[in-house]
Amino acid sequence: MKAVRVHTPGGPEVMRYEDVPEPGPKAGEAVVKVDAAGLNYIDVYYRTGLYKAELPVTLGLEAGGTVTAVGPNVGEVKAGDKVAYTGVPGAYAQYAAVPAQRLVVLPAGLSTRQGAAAMLQGMTAHYLACATYPLRPGEACLVHAAAGGVGLLLCQIAKMRGARVIGTVSTEEKAKLAREAGADEVILYTRQDFEAEVKRLTDGKGVQVVYDSVGKTTFDKGFNCLALRGMMVLYGQSSGPIGAFDPQVLNAKGSVFLTRPSLFHHVATRPELLQRAGDVLGWIRDGKLKLRTEFEFPLKDAAEAHRALEGRKTTGKVLLIP
Repeated sequence: MKAVRVHTPGGPEVMRYEDVPEPGPKAGEAVVKVDAAGLNYIDVYYRTGLYKAELPVTLGLEAGGTVTAVGPNVGEVKAGDKVAYTGVPGAYAQYAAVPAQRLVVLPAGLSTRQGAAAMLQGMTAHYLACATYPLRPGEACLVHAAAGGVGLLLCQIAKMRGARVIGTVSTEEKAKLAREAGADEVILYTRQDFEAEVKRLTDGKGVQVVYDSVGKTTFDKGFNCLALRGMMVLYGQSSGPIGAFDPQVLNAKGSVFLTRPSLFHHVATRPELLQRAGDVLGWIRDGKLKLRTEFEFPLKDAAEAHRALEGRKTTGKVLLIP
């Protein structure tokens, strides 16, 4: 079968579309024929070596597809099931062997492409707004990269919880998407100072929580946007890592909190995975949560997809199609 692998860390050019053995299911595993793999910024971190993996590595942590075979001791799924998953490496491929415990059977009416688009970014938005800082009606949040894959979903879920949503974006086109997703206010950070705008929009009070997937270029100023005892949620670093941090800053900025969460700690058990995925997939099925999947690339063009993502040329979810 074909897969996209990295043999040495580097830019998009290091990804190889090559032949690898088709997997068979071991005990507790199922083989999934991948219909679509989700592209996520974490794939860039693994490609560049920012996150370490044993090389060569097949990229990709999210996919939707059809179960073709199951190994011994598998009761969660059966051959023919339409499933989606995240958190298991190797999704940039035609087939993937996945622990059955990590597979979620898709609700009737949802396609495998929708499953691939929803799992990582949808459940990330879910835990951010519902667990890391459980937004309450009337509270205000700042969502950086509000037109990105997580950003558009996070805006929608935050509005479902009754929050006031302030988003940052780079272009008018992205601002329109953020507003359609429920953002009450949108700041074009390419033209406006987001810190000054947040203070203006909140009458100097600040927001209860900042959801930051950008990192280096937004992190320091983000603290100045927080209300007293607010929370900085750093869940990504698309502009680069933040470097050394002095905890005394938390006191100086108003006894604020800093957390660096990961989705995989929020779906660590199967019951929690099924509950979180069930909410997200159910909302999509019922039309309460809208997916944006405008960008699809053939799997062989994964390097081009990475360039588009890193160049901020994409919005919503990017899918790779084997």
